[in-house]
Amino acid sequence: MRKVIIRTFLVIIIVLLAYGINYVWQAFPIISGYGAKALCSCTMLAGRPADQVISEELGSGLLSLGSFEVNYADSSATATVFGLAKRKAIYRKGLGCTLVNEITEAELRNQPWKNVTAPVTDPDTVPWPTGNKMPEEVNLYGYNIELLNKTINEAFSEPGPEKTIRTRAVVVLHNGNLIAEKYAEGFTVNTRLMGWSMTKSLTNAMMGVLVRGGNLSMTDHAPVKRWQNDDRNSITLENLMQASSGLDWQEVYSGPSMATTMLFKKRDAGLYAADVPLKHTPGEVFYYSSGTTNILSRIIRETVGDENYHRFPYDRIFHKVGMYSMVIEPDPGGTFVGSSFSYATARDWARFGLLYLNDGYWMGERILPEGWVEFTATPAKGAKRGEYGAQFWLNAGEPGNHSNRTYPDVPEDMFYCSGYESQYVWIIPSKNLVVVKLSLTTGAEMDDNAFLKNIIAALPEE
Repeated sequence: MRKVIIRTFLVIIIVLLAYGINYVWQAFPIISGYGAKALCSCTMLAGRPADQVISEELGSGLLSLGSFEVNYADSSATATVFGLAKRKAIYRKGLGCTLVNEITEAELRNQPWKNVTAPVTDPDTVPWPTGNKMPEEVNLYGYNIELLNKTINEAFSEPGPEKTIRTRAVVVLHNGNLIAEKYAEGFTVNTRLMGWSMTKSLTNAMMGVLVRGGNLSMTDHAPVKRWQNDDRNSITLENLMQASSGLDWQEVYSGPSMATTMLFKKRDAGLYAADVPLKHTPGEVFYYSSGTTNILSRIIRETVGDENYHRFPYDRIFHKVGMYSMVIEPDPGGTFVGSSFSYATARDWARFGLLYLNDGYWMGERILPEGWVEFTATPAKGAKRGEYGAQFWLNAGEPGNHSNRTYPDVPEDMFYCSGYESQYVWIIPSKNLVVVKLSLTTGAEMDDNAFLKNIIAALPEE
């Protein structure tokens, strides 16, 4: 009996040890990959001090196990966990930062992509909204300026001893005018800030341009070659846009998963995601998925062609609306990580929201197709609460029960971009309002419903 107990105990120890080794084997490269990528982008692209990034972005949770270093000489950042799982990200002008995944550093640096450069324009000389030259006077008659300022200032306060909300930028546009703006210490109007999953909404815009040009249609079956001869061939572009593809995806970030492997370990995010089998009938079940967005990103690349691909969103969208700071970063294979990796100033995120508020028009030019914004804000098939549209979140609530909304005190026509750690671009057509709030929230979140409610209350009576 004693021998049985000892053997059982040893088996349990061996199983636990094997599990621990496997978890470390899977998790450490993701921790170091996340750290190297974030440090590279925040320093090389956003121009922030390395010590600030290491302390704030990488100083809590499992990330605190890592060691991080910037090398300005070769425009890179590296990370390890207890000296293991070393990962490196490199910066390339016009492309931002990319992890060295399943490719040599020399191959990555020598990729022959055309550099993306913004037009030689001083935004301070160009009138708002395309530029940063503000009118000498904005008519604020009827606004409750005291309430507006109080609401915005409170967004930068920390109610508890731990700094968990960490708002970094707020911009408020009403009737197209910039009526309020504030930045945290160490951040300015020119600081690029991470969008995380707000990048999905940028992918929406790229798809819209291709639909307007007649290159794609939402009713098309997704042109993914490896799906042509199996049950995934019924997936449409609309299914992918609405995250209702039916693919058996795992959008998990608490540990090793499909999502973290795709972002921090793979050369081609879209190709990796496209290998997932079907679980549900397309169009029947909504499941938020960075994988389907990166499949879309790969489709965009194949539709545009490599010759002009990296210039495409800049020439056709961003630079047209004055979003000169915007950068979408590619994976090592050269495809934009359309689910997650973008940086821009708060004003440029506000410009993006204004493009959608104006139904895809900018200064008299139609950029997105007619009806595209309506499609974007239509609840996805399978989204029971009506909480998601086409790569944008919605405030529609359950059909027939519009009080059951994410933001109960905000109009139900609001739709918005949302990113990890509290990045938001809220668009409220009925109030002609765009609100941007960019943060690094790592704990208890602020009450965004009350925040938006009070901003709306500060507007002139209609």
